[in-house]
Amino acid sequence: MDGGADGERLAASLTAWLDRLEFVDLGADEVTARIIDAVLAWAAEQGWRSYRRAASVLPLPPPMTDRHSVLDVACARRDGPPVVIEVDHTDRRRTWEKLAAEAAAGRVALWVRWGPGRFAVPPAPIHLVTCEVSRHSGPPGAGRRHSRATGPARPAPVHSARDVDPVVEPLPLPPTGPGTP
Repeated sequence: MDGGADGERLAASLTAWLDRLEFVDLGADEVTARIIDAVLAWAAEQGWRSYRRAASVLPLPPPMTDRHSVLDVACARRDGPPVVIEVDHTDRRRTWEKLAAEAAAGRVALWVRWGPGRFAVPPAPIHLVTCEVSRHSGPPGAGRRHSRATGPARPAPVHSARDVDPVVEPLPLPPTGPGTP
């Protein structure tokens, strides 16, 4: 299977897996950690060995060029090239560069972007996986909070009935016309 078709298939599979993810009122770091955990569970379901914070082929920028960047998740699989996954809530050029270098080294590069939407499409051969998340202000000093629910929106609550007469009485209307204040 060629890398493009394989990448598209894997991106669709991971998207379907993440569609089941739910959480309420998490900070940005907590959301990223929750998504990484879900990615690791997806990889385990595929029967792959997976690694957190795996070394990337891309060296760090100066003055640390003797060290390499790290990937959020790297997966080794028997039936194809390795799969590398980065999880971000922002568009970072460094992430694009890292994933492009990984793809050039023969790996399938997946970029999981999460947030309220408007995700920029990365250049090929990076495959985009999106995870829409709602955000709102948290308590003072807590920053933004993020939530994700699956399924249809919750229905409006049922109101309790009180002893109310269901008969509708017409209300008298004030007079209208010339000379009416």
